[in-house]
Amino acid sequence: MDRDAPHRVLNVLDRAAGRRADTFLAMRFPSWSRSTFAKWIREGVVQSDSRTLKPASVLRLGEVVRIWAPGIAPTEGPPPPPNVVFEDDWLLAVDKPAGMLVHPVGQRFAWALIGLVREMRPGLRIDLSHRLDRETSGVVLLTKHEDANRAMKDAFQARRVQKTYQAIVRGVVPWDTHSINASLGHAAGSEVQLRRGADEAGESALTEVTVLRRLARHTLVECRPHTGRTHQIRVHLEIAGYPILGDKLYGQPDATFLSLLDGGLTPALRSAIGFPRHALHAQALAFPHPHSGQVVKVRAPLPVDMQTIVDGAEPNWTELADTPEVEAEDDDAG
Repeated sequence: MDRDAPHRVLNVLDRAAGRRADTFLAMRFPSWSRSTFAKWIREGVVQSDSRTLKPASVLRLGEVVRIWAPGIAPTEGPPPPPNVVFEDDWLLAVDKPAGMLVHPVGQRFAWALIGLVREMRPGLRIDLSHRLDRETSGVVLLTKHEDANRAMKDAFQARRVQKTYQAIVRGVVPWDTHSINASLGHAAGSEVQLRRGADEAGESALTEVTVLRRLARHTLVECRPHTGRTHQIRVHLEIAGYPILGDKLYGQPDATFLSLLDGGLTPALRSAIGFPRHALHAQALAFPHPHSGQVVKVRAPLPVDMQTIVDGAEPNWTELADTPEVEAEDDDAG
């Protein structure tokens, strides 16, 4: 096996440690049987960095397993690594590009941020503190060891982390600032199960929105969520009457999203959606450092696709996506 060929890397964590290699891999990738994994292990298509792996080998915590199997492994090399915007002995923050998964989902391979960062910093226990969905760009905070990860997850849970987003919305917003206080639940009457909407009996949610720049047909706004509800910013901007440019779910009838799932992108759908992704960017995080307690502020510049519109260009669909990615990967607010 050519070890330099594109392959998938699995770091053995608590849920895998102590299990047979072929058994765990078949559980992790259920489209392939245990006997198939046993065959691949014997053939060297699945290998361990630390020893000769056998189907019955008991996986060890921290062990690195590499898979070259078709369908699980990538078919091409990795994308460029994300830009680092902050780093010290405890933390690492990167600027995630739009279109990149934060963590692998499903069984088929897709390059994900967590794997790329682990390749950038081998030998460290790199873990996510929070997540952004695939289409959202911007700051993602990762940790370098367990104590840091525990502290940062506690900080996010306790809402000691201030999140700032920038979005390009449809229409010219007339007000300068607006507080959107609307509880959220499943969108009443929607055929799309994951769609959220205003619901008096739902979870309380508050977003502060400030206009940054008015354009000919759009507006650049800053959003500060004070709560962390699923799709909060996207739903609140829809409720305010100014949905995010490129959003396939909010600011669109259910039929748009369902047609995209069923038949892929058509010229009519592309025209209705207007942009390849929802124009939402996680611009900054401010949080207490897990070691010193001092407030750290981390920022990522507006990406080129959004900055071009802010500079006066009309939205341009430069690449096509066949269907939206539906994943349980969203950051709470975005």
